[in-house]
Formats: sequence, structure tokens, C-alpha cells
Amino acid sequence: MTFRILLASCALFCGVGNAQTTRPITEYLTTADRSSILAKQSAKGTWTTDAASGPAVLRVQEDMPMQSMQGFGFALTGGSAQLLHRMSAPARHKLLQEIFSRNGSGIGVSFLRLTIGASDLNDHVYTYDDLPDGKQDRALEKFSLREDEADVIPVMREILQIAPKLRVMASPWTAPSWMKTNNAPKGGSLRREEYPVYANYFVRYLQGMAAAGITVDAITVQNEPQNANNTPSMVMSSAEEDAFIRDDLGPALRSAKLATKILIWDHNCDLPEYPLSILQDPKSAQYVAGTAFHLYEGNVSAMSRVHDAHPDKDIDFTEQMVIEDRGGNVRPIASPFERVVIGAVRNWSRTVLLWNLASDPALGPHTPNGGCPMCQGAVTLDGDHVHRNIAYYTIAEIAKLVPPGSVHVASKAVEGLGNVAFRLPSGELVLYVTNNSQKPQTFTLEWQKQSSQASLPAGAMAAFVW
Repeated sequence: MTFRILLASCALFCGVGNAQTTRPITEYLTTADRSSILAKQSAKGTWTTDAASGPAVLRVQEDMPMQSMQGFGFALTGGSAQLLHRMSAPARHKLLQEIFSRNGSGIGVSFLRLTIGASDLNDHVYTYDDLPDGKQDRALEKFSLREDEADVIPVMREILQIAPKLRVMASPWTAPSWMKTNNAPKGGSLRREEYPVYANYFVRYLQGMAAAGITVDAITVQNEPQNANNTPSMVMSSAEEDAFIRDDLGPALRSAKLATKILIWDHNCDLPEYPLSILQDPKSAQYVAGTAFHLYEGNVSAMSRVHDAHPDKDIDFTEQMVIEDRGGNVRPIASPFERVVIGAVRNWSRTVLLWNLASDPALGPHTPNGGCPMCQGAVTLDGDHVHRNIAYYTIAEIAKLVPPGSVHVASKAVEGLGNVAFRLPSGELVLYVTNNSQKPQTFTLEWQKQSSQASLPAGAMAAFVW
């Protein structure tokens, strides 16, 4: 499927007019069958002074700003980096330009999540200090990033040449086995006596990546700390994460003069009590920048619950798998966009990251006996051949038009029409609207006591820019 993104006119990026009525509305339409994807419509919408009426009024209130957006993107797993690194140099560069550049047909991905050591989407398990059974290295003399030097670091360097302002976060799936209660990559917990050593492990990772030219803006303490089913994985209770941050990780980062932010939880929306219990400890909270969420379980409103209790702390959405219909049907992009992107942003998230960037045609690589056999990448790579999947388009919709520094502003919730609005750094406004119903819908846009009529086909979504 050809990805048809037309460049916005200068009106999108070059400032706005002074008079309200001189700001025409440009629509970028994505249809359910993907025959149009973020396609600029030739007809311009216009504002009138007619009063908005009816049940479907989408009111944008730019005088009610909320969170500033940090970026949109994917997880660059070790498997993703491996597949990218195996492409020919020209094909890889072309694809990375498309994903990370804001120029031309680039979609402008602005945030990546790395894994600290292997995730379940690597072809083998590793940490940066693996030892034979019965051995320990509490001084971290064996610590090395050599596994990442094979593919993750070279690919990241190429990406940063294209997008030097890219934000990067990183998450561990497990500590080295010799630090764990079960001495194994899967499951188990971090032994209490190894907390200081593991804190220094994080420091060594951040310093090593910085030496390689990669600044990691934020870390999460543990990916999915209540999930022992992945290979690798590690369980960490809220009390354990609290103590680790308070007594070891926070002080270690501060002592090393690292500005890297600490995010807690990094798991589903079904247990907001976990991050809330940590944020209620002032000795830990002083080191915590915010809470990271996934949405495989629970209700996305849990993010607002944590924000409302601690509005001084950030909310980030760090993982969700978005895959094509397994029956072979074309899945409307509006469906995951409404659930994940709109849901996360309307509940205070400053980022939206999907899982994961790339897979091969067999949905690999992944680790044996606990790796994900159904995790489809945003792109499927078969050598130099690239197939773009629904996760790619879901992020493209938002990343293309909403750069970092844009501000989420209030817009009225309307049943049956998902929506979210942003004020861009240029001063323009963007309103996304989704129609996940089985029939066309007509509605009214309202802004500064002006109105404009619009409609969407069944299963379609649009970005309205003025």
C-alpha cells in the first residue's frame, strides 16, 4: 500500500493570520480502506459566525492548555535494530529518512524507547554483565555494551544523524541473573543486597551510551514489573521499586551527575495503586519524574487518576502493540488511533510509543520460551523489502503534524467521535477526529464562537488544521 502523505502548505508551518475568519481549515483525510492516508483535501473549510448547535459539536478551547507533548514513536528493540542493520546501507538510510525526518515524505518520529539489555524481541537473551553460574561481579568489572555495539548503537547513530533532537528512553527487562533470587533470566526478583550494584549498572549503561553519542533522556526502573512470563523478565513489587529508587538508584544517578529522568511503573492501567504508593513516599518521589503506562489491561483513565493525585509529575505512554487484523481484513487506522493515541493524550500523556519498530515476515526475532510470537512491527522487513503496517500509520498520523513542543488543548468529548486537539509551536491548531461507527457522521467544529460543518465516512479519521 502506497503511503500518501502530501506536504502541508506554508499555512501549516509559517504562522497564522490575525483575523479569525481568514484562517481556512485544511483537512487531512484517512479512510477506512486506506485508499487515502493523511491525504490533503483540496476543498478548504471556512468559519462562519453561525452559532454551533446539535449534539455533535466539537468545541476546541485553546485557552485551556494542558500538557506539552514530548514526542511520538516506537520501541527500537534489539531485534528491530538487527533487522535494520542487515539491510543494505542505501535501503536502510532511505527508510530511516522516511521514519525520522520531518522533511519531504518523512513522518517525523521524535521519540524512541530502547531496551537495557535484551527484551523478548531479541534473538537471544543477554545483559551487560553475564557470568557463568555461581559467579558474581559486584564491581561490574565485566560490564560491557558489546552486544548493543553490534546493531543497536550503529543504528541509533544513523538515526541521530537524521534527527539529532530525537528523545530517547530506555527500559530493562531483567537484571543480570547473578543478581536475582532465581539466578535465571526469566522471573525472579532482585536480591536486596544487589540493589546498590544494580543502581551502578544503570549508571554504567547511561555513561556508556553517552560515550557512544546517545543521550538517554529517561529510564524506567523495570519493564512490566508484575509480569514474570516474558523471557527475559523480573518481578518487582511497588515496595521494592520504592526502596530501590529511594536508597540506591536515585542517589546513584545524582552522585554521577546524570540528568536522566526516572519513570516508575511501566506497566498496565489496571494497577494505579502501584505508582501512587511510590509517589506518596517523599524520599522516593524527589527522584521520580513521572509514571509510565501500557494499555494491555485496565482503563486508560487510570493515567488521569495518577496525574490528578500528583499533577507535578509527568505521565508517559511507553508501550502498546498495535497489529493488523489476523483475518486478513484491512483494519481502519481510526480504531487504534482513538483507543491509544487519543486515549493516552486526553489522559495527560506527554508521549505515545508503540511496540515495536520492526519485525520480519515470521514476526521475529524473539527469544525462545517466552518471547512474543505475535508481535508485529510497525514495519515488516524482509531484507530490503519494506511493508508498512497499521502501527506505522497510527504514529504517522500524529507525528507528521504534531511536533514536540505542541500543547494539548481542551476539546469537547462527543460520543461516537473521538477527538483531541493541539496548539502547534507555530500557533496553529490541529484537531483530530475519528469516526469508528459503521455509518458516515456529520458534525460541527466550534472555535472562538465560530463554527464550521464537517463530515467523515464510516471508519475514517481526519486532522483539521487552521
